[in-house]
Amino acid sequence: MVLLAGLAAGWIDAVVGGGGLLQLPVLLMVPGITPVQALATNKLGSVFGTTTSAITYYRRIHPDLSTALPMAVVALGGSFGGAIVATLLPAEVIKPVILLALVVVAVFTAARPQLGRDTGLRYEGRRHLAVALLIGAVIGFYDGVLGPGTGTFLVISLVAILGYTFLQGSAQAKIVNLFTNLGAIAFFLPSGHILLGLGLVLGVANMIGGYLGARMAIRRGSGFIRIVFLVVVFVLIVKLGYDFVADWA
Repeated sequence: MVLLAGLAAGWIDAVVGGGGLLQLPVLLMVPGITPVQALATNKLGSVFGTTTSAITYYRRIHPDLSTALPMAVVALGGSFGGAIVATLLPAEVIKPVILLALVVVAVFTAARPQLGRDTGLRYEGRRHLAVALLIGAVIGFYDGVLGPGTGTFLVISLVAILGYTFLQGSAQAKIVNLFTNLGAIAFFLPSGHILLGLGLVLGVANMIGGYLGARMAIRRGSGFIRIVFLVVVFVLIVKLGYDFVADWA
C-alpha cells in the first residue's frame, strides 16, 4: 500500500501537487506510527519525488528561476517554522481555513476557463518578487504544519496571482515544493520523527511517479494540468470536509 500510494502521490505531485492527500493517510495506517511521524516520513518520501519532477521540468520547460529560487528559499524558512508549530498545534485548528480556501480556489478556477493558458505576468520588478516571496512564506509555513495540498496551492498562486501558465506554474511549484520539504526535514530529522527505512522506500516510489507525472504534464500541456488540478482540488475538498465533519461528530 505504501509503495502504490507513493507512486500515485509522486505522479499527482508532479502534475499539480496534492499527492500528500493520498500518501499521508496511508502512512497513518502503518501500525504504531504517530501523526507527527507520519507527517515527517511523508516529507522524506516526497522530497525524492519533487527533486525528480523539478529536474525533469527544468530540463524541458526552463522555469523562471529568478522568481522560483528566492521564493523557494523563503518557503524553506516558512516550512521549518511550520514544522515546529506542527508538533504543538492540532491539525483540526487549521483544516476549516484550508477547506474554505480550497472551495474558493475551485470556484475561481472553474469559472475562468482561460486561466493559465497564456503567460501574462501581473506584476513587474520588485513588486513581482515581493508577491512571490509572500506566497512562498505563507505556503511554506502551511506545508510544515500540515502539508497535503501544498503543491496545489503553489500552482494556483503562481497562475492566478502572478500570471504564469499552468505548465510554468507547475514547473516552478516543484522547485518551491522541494525546498519546503527540505525545510520540514531539517527540523524533523534531527528531532527523530522520521522513520528512515519507510521514508526511503516511499522515496523510491515517489521518484518513479514524479518522473512519469512530469513527463506527461510536459507532453499534454496546460489544458491537461488544469483538468487534473480541478479533480485534485475537488478530492481535497471532499477529504478535508469529511475529516472536519468526523472531528466534530
